[in-house]
This record gives sequence, structure tokens and C-alpha cells, in this order.
Amino acid sequence: MKRAAVDYYRNVARWMLPHLKDRPVSIKRFPGPIGGLSFWEKDAPAFTPTWVRTVDVPRRSDGTAIHYIVVVDVKTLTWIASVGGIEIHPFLHRAPRLDEATAVVFDLDPGEEATFAQCCDVALILRHALSSLKLKAFAKVSGSKGLQVYVPLNSGATHAATEAFARIVAEELARAHPSLVVAEMAKTLRRKKVFIDWSQNADYKTTVAVYSLRATGRVSMPVTWEEVEGRERLDFATKEALVRVRKFGDLFEPVLTLKQTLMWSAPAMPALSQRRHGRRTPERSQSGRHHFVKTKAELRLEAGGIFPIRDKLEDRGTYEIIEYDDSGFDLWFSGAALQGRWRLRKSGRSWSLTPTA
Repeated sequence: MKRAAVDYYRNVARWMLPHLKDRPVSIKRFPGPIGGLSFWEKDAPAFTPTWVRTVDVPRRSDGTAIHYIVVVDVKTLTWIASVGGIEIHPFLHRAPRLDEATAVVFDLDPGEEATFAQCCDVALILRHALSSLKLKAFAKVSGSKGLQVYVPLNSGATHAATEAFARIVAEELARAHPSLVVAEMAKTLRRKKVFIDWSQNADYKTTVAVYSLRATGRVSMPVTWEEVEGRERLDFATKEALVRVRKFGDLFEPVLTLKQTLMWSAPAMPALSQRRHGRRTPERSQSGRHHFVKTKAELRLEAGGIFPIRDKLEDRGTYEIIEYDDSGFDLWFSGAALQGRWRLRKSGRSWSLTPTA
């Protein structure tokens, strides 16, 4: 398997390497036979050749450095395979801008008794929802059970913004399609449903690379939306993957260059179900109370969206909508610092949040 992996990565490198450029990677390594002992290699092993490029990423626990490998050439790619590095999982950011995500990813994971066809249904619903936000999306099979949908950004978005965005979208779709979609982590809730894993957008998470081998012997491969609409199982072994990429080229190439933004001009994110949209109204719930997070850079409203507001205020809690119009919202906050009635108003490209009497 290792020799076959070396040969495969040598042949696919032309299309794969641009997607790994400047990205720290985690590697699932099998030091023995595939199916035997395996582990995640994050810190470059002591026997890593000196010509292999690494980048230091601080540990979340104590700030000490993890020396992640960065795949810059065919020589590095095939060396990884030669030591049992079968799966390659890059971050969504590039060095040295470790806080900027180049894309949003939605990992569609079928639960127990859920089918691949259901994954396709969810991917198509997700594509429709993203299109309503004027965002183009691209799909690939994971090489395991499910599908992954990428929204290229390449515009300096922070991981905090992309993770919050992905979570809001996933939760809205779960509310709109409760018999098909789940956005909560608990595996007990996923039976016969598709889990939209929004947490893959955190700055410490990696996702299997496009064109990466999997321990299953399959390849994580781009697919067209027409193929997703067919709802047939999409599996690619290495030979099939190489024939396909030589014939069609890199279907994921737009993910490298397409610039999009998560900003929108309306005061709230539109409802993300497939019903027709009239005047945009806030999502209703039984209590009308939702969660908020205020950072120094933005205000995240669970059922409203992400609003850039730069100040020193940091808080979290719940909020309720008192009233709204085309210029903004009157909100009632129940937090530690944000309490009582506040006005959220558009101000140029950003937003302002001010207390009201």
C-alpha cells in the first residue's frame, strides 16, 4: 500500500500541490500495514529530513510550538507516503496568516441508517441556501462516507467569522428540515439523518485534502453538482481518480482563487429554507430568545447573522428582538455587560450598537 501510495501521490501531485501550498497539514500515518496501528502526526517526526519545510503553530494549551509539515513539492508529498502518511489533512488557513480562513467547509456526515443519497439531498439544499446569500459552492466526496461542500472566500475572513457563519447556516437548515438534517454534535441524534459538521471551521481543525488518499483505499475527489443531483454513490479508487483528473482537470481549481465575502447588506440573514422569500423577517421560535456572542470585532446573533462592530466590548448571553426596520434592530440583551435595550444600526460597511433609553 505504501508503494502504491507513493506512486499515486507522484502522479496526482500536479493537481494536488496547489491546494496544499503554504498550509500546515496533519497526517494520518500507518507505520505498519493499513488497518493496523495508526495515529495522527501533527508535530513533524524526529526523522523528518531537513529539506522538508515546517511551520510553527502555537499549542492552544500552553503556547509551545507544534512543528507542522508544509507540503511544497512532489518530493515532500512522496516522502510522507513512504513513511506511511496515507491521509493528508490541511488547515483552512495558510501560513503565516493562521487566523484567516480561505474557505468555509460544511462536512456532511450520514448518521446510522442514513444514505449517501440523503447526503446529496442535504448538499443540494445547502447549495440553494448559499446561493440565496450570493455564495458559490463546490462539492467533493470525502473518500469515506459523506460529502463536503466548500465555499471559497480568499478574502481575509477570520476563523471566528467562518465558524459562526457555518453554525448559523447548519442550525437554520436543521430547523427547516428536521427530518433530514441535524446540526448538533450528539451521535444519538443523527440516526437516519445527515449531520452538518460546522465545527470543521475552527482554527485548530483540519479537513481531508482534495485528492488525498483515505485508509479506505478511496480518494477524496471533487464532483460536479450534476453528479450530486444524480444521487448515486460516488467512489473513486486511485486509478479512477487519476483517469478522471487527467480527463476533466482540477474541478476544485476555483476554490483556490474565487474571492467571496460573508458580508451581506440586509440587516439579517435570510431564512434558509427553500420557501419563497418576501420581506426578510427574523426567524421565529417558541420563546423568541436566542444566543449572542460579542467579540472585539463582531456581534454574532444566533438567528440574525454576523455584524462587524469593532470596540472593546466582549460578552455573551441571550437576546430578543423588540422591533426592526430596514435600518436595523431594537434588541433586548440579557448578558453581563449588554443588558436592556440596544439599537443595532448599519453604518457604512460596518454596524453600530448603542444603548437606548
